[in-house]
Amino acid sequence: MTTCKVSFVIPAKNEEKSIGGIVERLVARYPNFEVLVVNDGSNDKTAANAEEMGARVVSHPYSKGNGAAIKTGSRKAKGEILVFMDADGQHDTNDIQKLLNKIDEGFDLVVGAREVDTHASWFRKYANLFYNRLASAMTGHKIEDLTSGFRAAKASYFKKFLYLLPNGFSYPTTSTMAFFRSGYSVAYVSIKARQREGKSHIKLFKDGTRFFVIILKVGALFSPMRLFLPVSAALFCVGLFYYGYTYINYSRFTNMSALMFVSSIITFLIGIISEQISSLHYRGVDEGSAIDDGK
Repeated sequence: MTTCKVSFVIPAKNEEKSIGGIVERLVARYPNFEVLVVNDGSNDKTAANAEEMGARVVSHPYSKGNGAAIKTGSRKAKGEILVFMDADGQHDTNDIQKLLNKIDEGFDLVVGAREVDTHASWFRKYANLFYNRLASAMTGHKIEDLTSGFRAAKASYFKKFLYLLPNGFSYPTTSTMAFFRSGYSVAYVSIKARQREGKSHIKLFKDGTRFFVIILKVGALFSPMRLFLPVSAALFCVGLFYYGYTYINYSRFTNMSALMFVSSIITFLIGIISEQISSLHYRGVDEGSAIDDGK
């Protein structure tokens, strides 16, 4: 068991039915660890129930989003290790030790990967599989659960990426890719997700589209050429095919073929520029890592 100080960070919005029990179990099992609940503008007894069971509560004056609550909790937490959990009762406190054991082994971020048969619905199960495969292709790393909110991370590393995290529900996506991009060690442990208590705040189609867009955005930030090179190659192939077709049938080079070739070159150059910008973007993080490693 880790000897570092650990902080549990739990974002919560209108979770009065489940938050008290979660805090009670955490305090009973880990009495020396900090339990920090970020009340994201709840209009029920979420804050009162959490505080009554022994949690330290930080409240937003209005709802800012799950990601914003994560950022607030990360800034306020005192622990060297941050363990993030949902407030809806899906995450089993018995699985926490699995995450901490991996941290003790030297990993910087450990994600609780939900077993396929424990997702809330068939839509989420297949959507998550799709996101995992797409993100794996974008990053070049195997990602077992891109959207899991049950994770442990070294606080000093996680806080470096707070400015990258969105205020909505997709902070796990961004933080996972940011850790991979910076060369930090990421591990996965298998967990069984429980049925949530209360009503979900995630809108499947709206937030599913957001996840997809964020994967593309962070993919471009992570390794731009993995995104721009295939697009450039596709444009070039289309232009070459169309040129061959028009040359054979009409013995001429058309404006459309020229447009495809020019677009291919421009896309490729944008990828190169984006790659350089990406490197500069992470320069401060890389330098900070070198300093940390030298301690």
